[in-house]
Amino acid sequence: MTQLDSTINKIELYPDKNQSRMKNILGQLFKHRHPYLFISPFFIFFAIFGLYPVVFSFYLSFHRWNGVGEARFIGLDNFERMLKDKIFIQSFENSVIIFALYVPLMIFLALFIAVLLNSPKVRGFRIFRTIIFMPFITNMIAAGFAFQIMFNTNYGLINVTLDNLGLGKVGWLDTPETARISLAIVIVWAWLGYNTVLMLAGLQTISSDLSEAARVDGANHYQVFFYITIPLMRPIILFAIVMSTMGTFGLFAEVDALTGGGPSNATITPLIKIYGNAFSQFQFGYASAMSYVYFLVIFGLTMIQLRLFRSEEN
Repeated sequence: MTQLDSTINKIELYPDKNQSRMKNILGQLFKHRHPYLFISPFFIFFAIFGLYPVVFSFYLSFHRWNGVGEARFIGLDNFERMLKDKIFIQSFENSVIIFALYVPLMIFLALFIAVLLNSPKVRGFRIFRTIIFMPFITNMIAAGFAFQIMFNTNYGLINVTLDNLGLGKVGWLDTPETARISLAIVIVWAWLGYNTVLMLAGLQTISSDLSEAARVDGANHYQVFFYITIPLMRPIILFAIVMSTMGTFGLFAEVDALTGGGPSNATITPLIKIYGNAFSQFQFGYASAMSYVYFLVIFGLTMIQLRLFRSEEN
């Protein structure tokens, strides 16, 4: 008996397991076809509006395409172009500067206000919580234009007030430094309520028995805050910082309505840069490549923050 005959006999004696397994899978799918039919719209829409754009943008990152005609394969040219794109690099630098300007202040204010609202001496804290949270649900485009008028050099409310106090006018949106400060003020105004609610939710999970026991042992309010409240609030603070990091690099509406990325690209962010190249210059391939680099940077920063906070807790 040859080796071929032996193989044929084995096939006849032992049916194909993969084929049998496939029949079982198809049988289970047919058996539960009605439940799968009801949940299928989610997966269909996810594939169309979620998965397909991700895969297609990855494909475009290696091509040059203006939205019309056939995409031309150019290899890694889009990624090489990014290394020489000073505005794209500056957009990340701007995000780091804006992050340093507003995130520490916002986290501190959010925690401070949350501690005040969490005090049993404060009555009607739900009303104050709603008032503080209202800027977060306000249309950011409308708020940005309102702040643009307030920051106007000649007739803005802020400069009129400063001028009446004898302090002189400030070109809030005219120089890179003051434009970044103005943008940081708007972001704090918009996101303070959201972070305050996060901090308040975290504080309400801390048992009051811990602070009461510390006060019985002689600890004052400051010692209770720094040695009990802050350590127990670290997971919430970490979450707020991580979300603020992603939010800073993804700023769009605030920048677009207040400064438009100027002056001298001092407030341009990666998202504004990507949007401009994609929908103003119709460089969809280059914009797709920038999007993937942007994602990798955000992912890396998030992992670094998580690693640092975990090492501190250990």
